[in-house]
Amino acid sequence: MDISIPVNVKDVLERLEQGGFEAYIVGGCVRDSILGVKPKDYDITTNALPDEIIACMDGLRVIETGLKHGTVTVVSNGENVEVTTYRVDGKYSDHRRPDSVKFASSLEQDLARRDFTVNAMAYSDKTGIIDVFGGQQDLFSGRIRCVGEPAVRFEEDALRIMRALRFASTLGFRIDPLTASAVHEKKQLLKEISAERIMSELTGFVMGSAPCDLMIEFDDVFCTIIPEFAKCIGFDQRSRYHVYDVWEHTAHALENSKADKEVRLAIFFHDIEKPTSCRIDEEGHGHFPGHEKRSAETAERIMRRLKFDNETIKNTCELIKYHYITPVDDKRVVKHLISAMGLGMFDKLAEVMKGDSRAKQSFCLERVNTLDAMKYLAHEIVSNGECCTLHGLAVRGSDLEEIGFEGKEIGTALDELLVMVIDEKIPNDREILIETARGFGQRGKKRVFEL
Repeated sequence: MDISIPVNVKDVLERLEQGGFEAYIVGGCVRDSILGVKPKDYDITTNALPDEIIACMDGLRVIETGLKHGTVTVVSNGENVEVTTYRVDGKYSDHRRPDSVKFASSLEQDLARRDFTVNAMAYSDKTGIIDVFGGQQDLFSGRIRCVGEPAVRFEEDALRIMRALRFASTLGFRIDPLTASAVHEKKQLLKEISAERIMSELTGFVMGSAPCDLMIEFDDVFCTIIPEFAKCIGFDQRSRYHVYDVWEHTAHALENSKADKEVRLAIFFHDIEKPTSCRIDEEGHGHFPGHEKRSAETAERIMRRLKFDNETIKNTCELIKYHYITPVDDKRVVKHLISAMGLGMFDKLAEVMKGDSRAKQSFCLERVNTLDAMKYLAHEIVSNGECCTLHGLAVRGSDLEEIGFEGKEIGTALDELLVMVIDEKIPNDREILIETARGFGQRGKKRVFEL
């Protein structure tokens, strides 16, 4: 099989070969190329030592990014290409990074230190694909399998546990039984991995094409990194709307939702407090009053612990807070939602609710059509310029100042006027809005609300 290599990467390879060295593209770029996916970046491995690599790059900028690990970054045609000397890793005392590395003499030694067989392949135009650990067969079989002894690979770098799950979810693969057994056995090592790294791999996992079965098979791993999920495993919802327990429902909803980061994260956490909110009625049916608010609060704590950025936390928790509203194709309801969260977030909310509905009893699928109708209506409202935000209101704060409002009273009055316009109690007319505001009440010479 021939792999197409970008010109800038090929230039680096050719410079190394002309210097008398071996040079291959390696790892994810080879994997993706075999799968027919355009690689995001290209890494090169070579038997040239770092100073020899630099000597071969005459005329190109070289960044000494990791000399002690044998890595330099070559800037070729404006793009970064990482070049690393063949190496074998020393002891991993922190279960994350090797304490030391030793340069190796052969490509096979270098490939042997890598995490999974699908990432342990190399390629050059001269040799074709070099695959000494069966990576191609695992790709064709849809299998994630460790290079060598799985338990040893995870002892070296515990983040590989989450990487196994992420690759399987992204590629739609299963995890090889021996590797899966080691994932369960070594899961506690994840507690020694930084929150930022867990967050990154978790995000990749939830964005994958096939997270459902993995969530169910490896529920113990997810409870290790997020203990708050333990109460969801096996929790019977006792609801005519549901066919799965809380954790299984979450897994199915995740896989059946739009692959948007905030949508997926919202679904991942949306029912985390259902077990603590459960109330059983006289007929034995489960109800979950307030679970959306509690789940949003818990999700915020967890996401802050995992070092998500503030914007992602804010948007994700807002989607969780609103996900339990009843879908209804009604202009007033849609306007209020646009007012509360904006059109973009409303679109995401509809996708969260669609994923949620697809993981329930079949009759709940009717809600998907309603939600699509609500999205269409929302865009129609905005396209027509109908008022559903303060920006579209025909009065401004300065207008209310002129009739005596001040401070917080102004914002409160504008909010109340907007609600009245959305509810079609008054038209969005400047004079009528000002006159309506005058009627909100008086305190001396200043206008105030009488709510």
